[in-house]
Parts: sequence; C-alpha cells; structure tokens
Amino acid sequence: MSKKENKKLEEPIEIYEVSHKSEFPLKDLNPVLVQLIEKSKKNHELGDVFSHEKAMEIYKEKMSSK
Repeated sequence: MSKKENKKLEEPIEIYEVSHKSEFPLKDLNPVLVQLIEKSKKNHELGDVFSHEKAMEIYKEKMSSK
C-alpha cells in the first residue's frame, strides 16, 4: 500500500444525510441566482462551454492587455 492510499479516509455518506445528487428547490434561491443557473444550463445544452485551461487563457489575455 502506498503512502497516499494509506492516508485515504473514507466516511459513509449516510452520516451527513446527503446523496450524491443533492437537490433543493430553486424557489428558495435568490431570483438572480436562479436566472444564472438557468442561463448556465442553457449554455451547456447548446455546447457553449469551454475547458478550465481555455478560460485561464482568456483571462490571461484580458489581464495582459490592461
């Protein structure tokens, strides 16, 4: 067993009373946050997304131009 495997700690999820797919009603959220979530879902369905690496590249370009 490697050191990383030896240090790995696993706790049963039942202790925290959550599931892997926790859901909560959107009506309890701020309306602006609900709009952002819906916009994000729509963008994802349309394939209008990019990787973290691409996002960092865009950010670096914007910051270097200032």
